[in-house]
Amino acid sequence: MLPIDLLRVLWSETWWRWERPLGSPFMLSEIACHYFNFVEATAWLIFAVLVFRRWEIHRRSPMEVPYALSFVLFGISDVIEAWILTSWLLWWKAVNLIVLFLLRRMIMRNYPGSRLF
Repeated sequence: MLPIDLLRVLWSETWWRWERPLGSPFMLSEIACHYFNFVEATAWLIFAVLVFRRWEIHRRSPMEVPYALSFVLFGISDVIEAWILTSWLLWWKAVNLIVLFLLRRMIMRNYPGSRLF
């Protein structure tokens, strides 16, 4: 594989796109993937609201605001993924997931009894 092809695959390849031509048969796997991403995005946004609400009540860590924002960004990435899956989106999701785990580890030290979010 040439270096330019490798760069294209790593950064700009489109792996999947939601396209249903008029009159085409329903593919259960595509429909499930498409709508599951919306359900998943909703879950991430609910987590963002819960974290932000916890911060409003307790204010134990200033890192909870970026933590809530990370959940929002992850939800947005799932909405995008419902329509198109590209290499740059996979990188965005990977980096966002790492940030979520790091922030969670830092914040949960302030809430020793809680392990949910």
